[in-house]
Amino acid sequence: MVNKSPSELNALKIAATYIGTIVGAGFASGQEVLQFFSGFGLLGIWGIILATFLFFVFGYMILIIGRALSASAYVEVVRFANGRILGSLIDLIITVFLFGALAAMIAGAGAIFVEQFGLSSWWGTILMALLALFTVIRGISGVINAISYVVPILLIAVLFISLYGIARSPIAIEDLRTVTNIGSAAPNWFISALNYASFNLVIAVAILAPMGPNTKTKSTLFWGALLGALGLGLGVLAIYFSLLSNISEVAVVEVPMIYIASLISPFVQLMFAAVLFSAVYSTAVSNLYGFVSRLTFVNQRFRIWLIVATSIAAFIVSQVGFSTLVTYLYPAVGYGGFIFFAGLLYVWVFKNEALKGSEKSS
Repeated sequence: MVNKSPSELNALKIAATYIGTIVGAGFASGQEVLQFFSGFGLLGIWGIILATFLFFVFGYMILIIGRALSASAYVEVVRFANGRILGSLIDLIITVFLFGALAAMIAGAGAIFVEQFGLSSWWGTILMALLALFTVIRGISGVINAISYVVPILLIAVLFISLYGIARSPIAIEDLRTVTNIGSAAPNWFISALNYASFNLVIAVAILAPMGPNTKTKSTLFWGALLGALGLGLGVLAIYFSLLSNISEVAVVEVPMIYIASLISPFVQLMFAAVLFSAVYSTAVSNLYGFVSRLTFVNQRFRIWLIVATSIAAFIVSQVGFSTLVTYLYPAVGYGGFIFFAGLLYVWVFKNEALKGSEKSS
């Protein structure tokens, strides 16, 4: 893997990379929104607002701390925020989750090939593993460029499909009754929002931390985090409304948003399947890069072999299935991420001067 640093980043590129890191198979397919927000009916809107706020606040914190420490990998931010002992535990949780989420993205690619192209899931999983592998070999510059190019197309497609779903079937009282029976990933909307933001930030820290040092001003990081959070919040809200208005149909399918796209036309369905595949790719790339970059004890000349080995192992784990991984892996890691949140808040309140000192000496 070539550890070439990216050129100086602007707010839009930070926002696009932030969004692209998170909007993988679970987000763009509608599966995450269905499990974390739709099950609470209209209360899910409050959950989305809270999650958007958390994306901004903690995303900005990670960027700022990464900048102050001139971080090259997320472990530096985690250890600074949570100390050596607790930081090591959180580091382990994040590292394991990055691998698990990579497997989920590869599985998501397989689900797309089965449901949309009538092909074996092996074709999708193999293709995704290879695409992620070759992108990560190019280093952080290749990762950021690949992710930021995908995001505008992805958001436009998600908004278009969502608006169609809402217009086709406005939310009715019957939808609100039905939604109470689909189950949720958390006991209430507040915990669900915390959990959703937590596991997504666990993914994002791997890319956000090393982006911080590649900016000249803190305002760039502020606007990057804010625009990224607003983009994520808008996307989640649009998907939420479209799922809620078609809840009876989408609650029983693996990829809800593609089902809604199929109601427009077979061509739009096919196009959205391609867009969704690109969303899966963007998150798979960030997960693979984060996982491999963490293993700093590996000699540089063996990194390519580590990337290959990780891709193969994730491909094997992906055979468990996409929705199974989203249902059980994501919430579990989300709860673990609460400790990381607490550490970031502690640093922000009690180690602010240390952060400023680190930034001046770097």
